[in-house]
This record gives sequence, structure tokens and C-alpha cells, in this order.
Amino acid sequence: MSAFKTYTVVRVPFPFTERQAQKQRPAVVLSRPSFQRGCGHLLLAMITSARQSSWPLDWPLEDLQAAGLPQPCLVRFKLFTLDERVVLGGLGALAAADRAGVSAQLGHLLPTET
Repeated sequence: MSAFKTYTVVRVPFPFTERQAQKQRPAVVLSRPSFQRGCGHLLLAMITSARQSSWPLDWPLEDLQAAGLPQPCLVRFKLFTLDERVVLGGLGALAAADRAGVSAQLGHLLPTET
């Protein structure tokens, strides 16, 4: 499998375990392809259409068409790693403005200085 680029929107099964009832949910790749090639996993943030709830640093996506999403969604910074073999495929990629917004929010979450 070729590595997914950073900011690719992918489909993943939810829940992430082997259960009979699974739904497909979008998530955005936050890790670099070199991380995936090194360990076979991706660092992802969930994408949700849930607007009745909020989570710190939620980023409402502006360009849904580029992301391959059919309805208004936001990146929710509930982060997780997932084995690349479980990913069901790509949907699209974040547009430049959404990449910048997600990157800025990620910078607020993870400090770069020591």
C-alpha cells in the first residue's frame, strides 16, 4: 500500500475493532508518509458532522468538495493511530485554507518548544 499524504481525508471503520456492525467514518491524516512507511500506522483526527456538541479546537471545514465530503463537517481533534490495513480508502484532501486551519489548531494542541 502506498502511504497517504498528510491532510488526505480517508474512510475508516468505526468502531475500530472487529465487530459485525461497523460504520464508515471520515478522518484526516495528520502524520507524514514517512511515519506510515516506518510503522504501517497513520495518525488521524476524526471528522464529524456533529454540530450540537463541541470539542476544543474544532475546525469547521470550508471546502467540502475538495475533502470529498457530502455535508458540513468539522475536524475534531480526537486523535488516534490506526493500522494502514484497516483504512478503507481515500475520499479527498483538505484544501489549502483548511490545511492551514488544521495545522494552526494542531499547533495549539501540541507545543513545538521545550
